[in-house]
Amino acid sequence: MTSVLIIENDPDSGPGKLLDWLDDRGITAVVVRAWDGEPVPSSMGDHAALIMLGGGLLPDEDDRAPWLPAERELLRAAHGQVPVLGICLGGQLVAHTFGGQVQGKYGLPEKGVTALSVLPADDVLLDGLPSTVRAVESHQDQITRLPQDAVLLMSSERCPNQMLRVGERTWGVQFHPEVAADRVRRWNPERLRSMGFDPDALVADAEKYAAELDKTWSTVIGRFLSNL
Repeated sequence: MTSVLIIENDPDSGPGKLLDWLDDRGITAVVVRAWDGEPVPSSMGDHAALIMLGGGLLPDEDDRAPWLPAERELLRAAHGQVPVLGICLGGQLVAHTFGGQVQGKYGLPEKGVTALSVLPADDVLLDGLPSTVRAVESHQDQITRLPQDAVLLMSSERCPNQMLRVGERTWGVQFHPEVAADRVRRWNPERLRSMGFDPDALVADAEKYAAELDKTWSTVIGRFLSNL
């Protein structure tokens, strides 16, 4: 049976809807909880794709997260061999590993449902999408310089580098295609208010746009999985 390797970097940033989308296609999710000490593989083995999830870290904070060097090595091993998707921290790891730059607490934070501009670049995941789509955001850190050979695919008002592709089958996104409203409800309301956000409004938007978000990102992830 086809399997996808998923790396967790934070107990509060799990695979979410990815598990349903994989299951719908008869694909097995093999989840490695790196944050809990589970070893990150050094190679892809028989796995058909790699997905790296988010977390409240920078991609080179090895002192806080001693598993990050292994993730960067795994990215190098997987790049060009299988489809790769990095989400939030995972996307920052893609940028950092292949020569880009990530800065902590850069610019203005993004939380909740956010409008993204789809840029006019040819990409198999985004073909036919409207010029503006929505996604759930949850970050303060940003990719501030792309790898030299990267293609920029999406931007937002507060974060120019929302989605990139390196090579033909390695993608990184700053947003969270896997997040549903139930996770937004679990966000710390005091922390959200300290960042200038209304917790109730974030939940209301996540519920309002739930069907649209699911349609958009199940389509995009489905295209990613069709590359296996």
